[in-house]
Amino acid sequence: MIKMQKNCSMLRSRYIPVLLIEDGELTKTKQFEEGIYVGDPINAIRIFNEKQVDELGLFDISVTKNSAQIDFNLLKDIAVNANMPLTYGGGIKTVADASKIISLGFEKVSISAAFFESPEIVNKIAAEVGAQSVAVCLDVKKSNKDYYIFTHRGTKKEKMSLLQALQLLEKNSIGEVIINSIDRDGTFAGYDIGLAKIVRENTSVNITIIGGCKDLADIAELESQVGVCGCAAGSFYTFVGKNNAVLLNYTKPAV
Repeated sequence: MIKMQKNCSMLRSRYIPVLLIEDGELTKTKQFEEGIYVGDPINAIRIFNEKQVDELGLFDISVTKNSAQIDFNLLKDIAVNANMPLTYGGGIKTVADASKIISLGFEKVSISAAFFESPEIVNKIAAEVGAQSVAVCLDVKKSNKDYYIFTHRGTKKEKMSLLQALQLLEKNSIGEVIINSIDRDGTFAGYDIGLAKIVRENTSVNITIIGGCKDLADIAELESQVGVCGCAAGSFYTFVGKNNAVLLNYTKPAV
């Protein structure tokens, strides 16, 4: 049985380009392996401004794995130049981190590794910035028909199962669960619909699905199977043509 979402104000799906930041530059990975350079973050923001995207997700994949500091100066430049709602994830460990990012102009912060180290962190952040501004991102990989959660750019397997994590998140103050399929990342193999269904059936908060989108038909299939959601994609909005030439673009279903 599909659960009803707590936030019923979202009347249609959101179509969300996702950009990965590594050492201050944009990169694109495939199944979380070493990425390729795809451009400058500020130039990308300006391009997506022109295309009037629904929302933009930015994830720094180098901060947590390398135990580095969040680049607040870069985030400030991004926020100043952006005309769309922004979500940032990567290295957020404290309420102060989250609060500062929101104060820079980001709409939402996405928590990953810190949630597994200290689940109560999401409630503390929500108390400071509002539950609607808190998302938890689960990077998921399938093995022997079961789904497992990984952090630190897919290098650390968490003890908590996907269902346990979803059940715990139901008890916390968050506005969104972001599900990122490691298996489908950068493959153009289509969304993992089975995974998306499991998430939809086990949480009542808004969900966003990332990983594998190759075309508008994949987005339509995701919507038909799980209903209104965040349809996010990286490669689909980054590459064009059979040779995967880098060209930031934005196509979404007609509304």
